[in-house]
Amino acid sequence: MKRILVGIKRVVDYNVRIRVKPDGSGVITEGVKMSINPFDEIALEEALRIKERGGTEEVVVATVGPADCQAQLRTALAMGADRALHVQAEGVIEPLVAARALLKLIEREQPLLVILGKQAIDDDNGQTGQVLAALWDRPQATYASKLEISGGTARVTREVDAGLETLEVDLPAVITTDLRLNEPRYVKLPDIMKAKKKPLETLPLAQLQVEPRQQLKLVKFEPPPQRQKGIRVKDAGELVAALKKKGLL
Repeated sequence: MKRILVGIKRVVDYNVRIRVKPDGSGVITEGVKMSINPFDEIALEEALRIKERGGTEEVVVATVGPADCQAQLRTALAMGADRALHVQAEGVIEPLVAARALLKLIEREQPLLVILGKQAIDDDNGQTGQVLAALWDRPQATYASKLEISGGTARVTREVDAGLETLEVDLPAVITTDLRLNEPRYVKLPDIMKAKKKPLETLPLAQLQVEPRQQLKLVKFEPPPQRQKGIRVKDAGELVAALKKKGLL
């Protein structure tokens, strides 16, 4: 069966104002709205559109994280995914661990295509897709703003500094999505009700024989400094003088 595997991540909703804990050990998540990472939502929308065009028979969504992630998987099922896979793991999940877990799912599901968001809005690593492609030893096309599937190849348009770049990769492959690829659909109440009956399988990380190693230690979190009030200058000379006074020149 032709299938697409979509990786998603549970993050603090992008509309929420992030607050740092008083002791600087992290950000406050208690009582905060959590959502699918916006770039992953774009990845899922693209997979669903490919299915609607007849390019695949099944869309499987997967995530690696704590039990609370099932709420976001149900949202993905409500959007239109056929099945969900939850690799349950606690603590910080670094890109390498996530990629190794997804690789185990790939070996099991044998997807035609794997689509991920280009980065998560919480840690901004932007590494999982590239690491997964290397571990899988398959082609990758990152930061896709347009995706066309034809036969055994994927044609990807991506934004670069000089304009647009078009790549053609053989399938199976890993694609990571950029902001302008599409606009995710709105989830309706009937779809939310139907999603409750769709299969959601939970697999412990240990069952996949992936070690939850943490190679980076987060020492301290600090909120960004408050923006200072601006000043208006009359000419370039006054601007240079003001910059020198602030030690910027």
